[in-house]
Amino acid sequence: MAGYPFTLGVASGSPLPASVVLWTRLAPEPLEGGGAGAEPVSVRWEVAHDERFTQVVQSGLVAALPANAHSVHVEVQGLEPARWYFYRFVAGSDDSPVGRTRTAPARLDRPQRLRFAFGGCQHFEHGYYAAHRHLVGEDLDLMVFLGDYVYEGRGRPGRVRRHAGAEARSLDQYRNRYAQYKLDPDLQDLHAAVPWLVTWDDHEVDNDYAGASPLAPDRDFLLRRTAAYRAYFEHMPLREAARPSGAEMLLRARYDFGRLVRFHVLDGRQHRSPQACRPARRVGPQCRERLDSDRTMLGAVQERWLRSGLAAVPGRWNVIAQQTLMARASLPVGGEPRFRTDAWDGYPAARRRLLRAVTDPGARSVLVLSSDAHTCFVAGLRSDFLDTRAPLVATELCGPSLTSPGRSQRRTDAIVRANPHIEFGNSTRRGYFVLDLTVERCVARLRVLDDVTRPGSGVATLARFAIEAGRPGAQRL
Repeated sequence: MAGYPFTLGVASGSPLPASVVLWTRLAPEPLEGGGAGAEPVSVRWEVAHDERFTQVVQSGLVAALPANAHSVHVEVQGLEPARWYFYRFVAGSDDSPVGRTRTAPARLDRPQRLRFAFGGCQHFEHGYYAAHRHLVGEDLDLMVFLGDYVYEGRGRPGRVRRHAGAEARSLDQYRNRYAQYKLDPDLQDLHAAVPWLVTWDDHEVDNDYAGASPLAPDRDFLLRRTAAYRAYFEHMPLREAARPSGAEMLLRARYDFGRLVRFHVLDGRQHRSPQACRPARRVGPQCRERLDSDRTMLGAVQERWLRSGLAAVPGRWNVIAQQTLMARASLPVGGEPRFRTDAWDGYPAARRRLLRAVTDPGARSVLVLSSDAHTCFVAGLRSDFLDTRAPLVATELCGPSLTSPGRSQRRTDAIVRANPHIEFGNSTRRGYFVLDLTVERCVARLRVLDDVTRPGSGVATLARFAIEAGRPGAQRL
């Protein structure tokens, strides 16, 4: 193998009290299939208390296999809870960059604070990753990514940066697309600085796909989804349980941070019903299909899994990390409401089932994290959105995209006016949320970039919100 193999950096994720996943991929020719050869490569991994690796606490050898694009997933065991570690990989005479990771607190511990950030929608062509550079400096314990890690489309001229190659459809094309994104130094630095929890949305496969159904007819779609899921696993710090089998992948996951918070990471793409009244993207009351009670966003198995997970810990914070806007966000057009069919507005019966799963066990400190809209919304989630007197049962924070362009602010303002449970809306800026979570409250800071088209862009806090434990709804600070 000629050339430096660790061009795509390192990453960690899926933290447990005694375990964490370490990731890398050997790719001396990252945009040309990897270039690591046709044979397995032995890779040494090390975990230490110090950045100079004078106090190595765990180490081992793993084979990077060509069938897996020479990617490596190491599930390190036997670590101490709630502790920072340093890690690295060695292949031949080459050392990887050094990463830093942290285990979750012990099951019965109640940490004083958890600071985490979340974001999504990092279209390479629409901006630089200045947000990622600033996230490294936010003193985070955890990064939560909510989908659209890559975009599948072909490169287009006139944008800030340009995708290499045609639209991704094959395994090699998806691998090269991930490699192009992961070559970005700011993205590499954020992966190396803090463990991640990850889920996908649509662009990791194809725009607005739903389950086995693409938006546009495609006889080979399941073959495409198979390739996309495989490439996704190869490039994310996921546990072996998530390794795909053909066109299926078990992405949903649950992570406890002591008795402070439980994260429920959802998959809102693989099991959903096709969007109602296709090919329309927004529909009005005449689309009766939207209201069908058997329509699902998560699938029956995942709905039951979420319900049981919420019921088990009603007294602590529950954070539901998922892809699309959950709050009702009708847009008035010509005197009637229009609904975006790809978000939860396209699946109102499924949304009611999920919110019942929140209220039935009495869970009161529930945060729903979302992305996809390229717009920041802060909303209270009601058990019945048509009844303004219905109680709030959860709080939703929908983050702005990291780079992908948003809608006009005029349109966002119209949505906020028409939906009184939405307390804040801004689509003019790119950025992310940082949350400080304690037993008593959550303080969320909306951090926005000055100019996503400049790699050196500054960042500022546009707004701050407080959510009190046991009291759904956000207060502007």
